[in-house]
Amino acid sequence: MASNADFVQYIADQCSAAGQITTRKMMGDYCIYCDGKVFGLVCDDGFFIKPTEQVRALLKTVDLRPPYPGAKDYFYIADVDDHEYMSMLARETCRALPEPKPKKKRTK
Repeated sequence: MASNADFVQYIADQCSAAGQITTRKMMGDYCIYCDGKVFGLVCDDGFFIKPTEQVRALLKTVDLRPPYPGAKDYFYIADVDDHEYMSMLARETCRALPEPKPKKKRTK
């Protein structure tokens, strides 16, 4: 089941105090980025963030589950209506994640 675009935009808006939030559609669901770094997924109208030990301590409830069949477990975030909480989770997750590897230039 694909995610509703309005819900994806709501999640992006809720995380907006963390930095520049963007989304990219992937097979009906979405990757969510903060300042160019992937920190979470929106799948089947659920919000999932990459698990880190730093963020585990900040969660109201630790709920690990796969965002889609066959995926590794992510933190499932049920309380998506708290703007400050969502922005803090996005910011702290991105701080804990390594910088993305630079993309290689294609050669012809």
